[in-house]
Amino acid sequence: MALLRRKSANPEARMSLGDHFREFRNRTLIATGAIVAGAVIGWLIFDPVAIGSWDFKGVWNVLIQPIFDYRDEHPSAQIQPNFGQATQAFSLRIKISFFVGLILSSPVWLWQIWGFLVPGLTKKEKKVARLFIGSAVPLFIIGCIFGGLAIPAIIGALFGFTPADNITSNLIDATYYINFVTKFILLMGLSFLLPVILMALNTIRILPGRIMLKGWRVAVLVIAVFSAMMAPTPDPLAMFVILIPLMILYYGSCGLAIMLDKRREAKERPEWLDVDDEAQSEL
Repeated sequence: MALLRRKSANPEARMSLGDHFREFRNRTLIATGAIVAGAVIGWLIFDPVAIGSWDFKGVWNVLIQPIFDYRDEHPSAQIQPNFGQATQAFSLRIKISFFVGLILSSPVWLWQIWGFLVPGLTKKEKKVARLFIGSAVPLFIIGCIFGGLAIPAIIGALFGFTPADNITSNLIDATYYINFVTKFILLMGLSFLLPVILMALNTIRILPGRIMLKGWRVAVLVIAVFSAMMAPTPDPLAMFVILIPLMILYYGSCGLAIMLDKRREAKERPEWLDVDDEAQSEL
């Protein structure tokens, strides 16, 4: 009843600055709680664990596996993860747990981000926008999977620059390696949200498809700068692994936006524009 009274007293659902801050606080708490709950699961599956009939080898082993795969393919390479401090293993486990928590809780925090923005849209725009937020979670997960699959190729390319002698060895700092892997995977997941953002702007008539395509030069420059800044390492390979999928997603979004714009224009086109100039009027 209280909610109905508030709606009747405020039919346009306008919010004061204080209401916006309270809304932001509440949604932040919900998202944070979901991430912490996911981190607890990440802590439990850090080491190998049996899940029913499936034996999961643990998140740590999955993340560190590219190093061992490269070492198996190159027996002469001397590569070994290294913990340089007594507290490093503990802090690393916490970091990996929250990494897992971010991925597992992605449906919750993505929805909370969208829910904070939705009150500014009309009822019709909200209905259409739910379709796009529904695609955000699969795209984020696909991006994370793509990033994980690209890690072995990047690791192999970087290790390939090690001098081929019997003196040099790669004592890899475990924290540095995990920071590199987790940041790269999360970055790829967030990068795959680009189509959702572009299509949401197109849906609410802010960014037409022809404008998106016309500004491809600026988009390429922005994506290239973004890829260079967000790459976890300064080498060109990591940059292009981010750049190429983003370019494909951008041009795919342009094509879809143009198609939707044409469909909307066809529906909104007045019927009298299609009447032959020589046709007799009904009047």
